[in-house]
Amino acid sequence: MLDAIRIVLVNTSHTGNIGSAARAMKTMGLSSLYLVDPVSPPDGKSSALAAGAGDVLANAVTVNTLEEAIEGCGLVVGTSARSRTLSWPMLTARECGHKLTDEAKQYPVALVFGRENNGLSNHELQLCNYHVCIDANPEYSSLNLAAAVQTLCYEVRMSHLEKLNAPYVEPAEQEYPLAEDLGRFYKHLESTLENTGFIRKNHPGVVMIKLQRMFNRARLESQELNILRGILASIDKQSNK
Repeated sequence: MLDAIRIVLVNTSHTGNIGSAARAMKTMGLSSLYLVDPVSPPDGKSSALAAGAGDVLANAVTVNTLEEAIEGCGLVVGTSARSRTLSWPMLTARECGHKLTDEAKQYPVALVFGRENNGLSNHELQLCNYHVCIDANPEYSSLNLAAAVQTLCYEVRMSHLEKLNAPYVEPAEQEYPLAEDLGRFYKHLESTLENTGFIRKNHPGVVMIKLQRMFNRARLESQELNILRGILASIDKQSNK
């Protein structure tokens, strides 16, 4: 199950942090590392700081965009500071560990970490189902990348061990759409709203962001998403008459 949990590092600027993150992962039993557009590819410094986790580093998958890194994932959690403006559904570190291990039994899941200096962009955060915030000391809450990876991977491992020792419970039959299915739905929704004149093309304002937040909070199941796609298709058909 832990093999289905992807650790995704976005646009990492220091190669040593990639190696340290690989080491943090391996100590907690995780092995699936994705690198999104790193400033520099892993090098000797990465290998040195990876220590005994050279295999995790060697098998890391490098892609150009976050969309590629989360392809095939049914759950995506992005690391973020709490926002008082347009908040996304939030998880604590502990809740994050439970959520990832719960759903990794069904499909790949991803835990996404942003840039060392400014984290994830708004667009990248909007690709996530949930955001997770590590409740560090509010007077000094700055965690380096490897420390953040270690903290959340620890929570994943603790949740995994808890489930191993718990009595078996038949999982509820819920099928959630993959990241790319949600992406296609949001594009379809935006296109339909443009055609009906509800939003202006190239000037959607914050409407689409708020709608994404609403659907993420509701956590659509695959069947529900298919119903909504059908509704949009019927609106498109009427609009094109």
